Amino acid sequence: MVRTPLTPEERERGERLGRLLREARGGRSMAEVAASAGISAETLRKIETGRAPTPAFFTVAALAHALGLSMDDLVGRCAPVADAAA
Repeated sequence: MVRTPLTPEERERGERLGRLLREARGGRSMAEVAASAGISAETLRKIETGRAPTPAFFTVAALAHALGLSMDDLVGRCAPVADAAA
């Protein structure tokens, strides 16, 4: 199966998600947050650095729960800039 390349907007959204998660993690270690979310530290590292710009829904939901973030807030803060202004 050939995967369609991501658009620049999709990559930027993934980078915004990564920054938001990194900021929310604060002083907690990557390993601690990953374990709390039930994912590997490497998966969290890839999401935070934008190398995994389209993580699975349940991965994002688990991270949001582990970090005390709402999914609505994540969606709003990761929306494309044009959508966020609307």
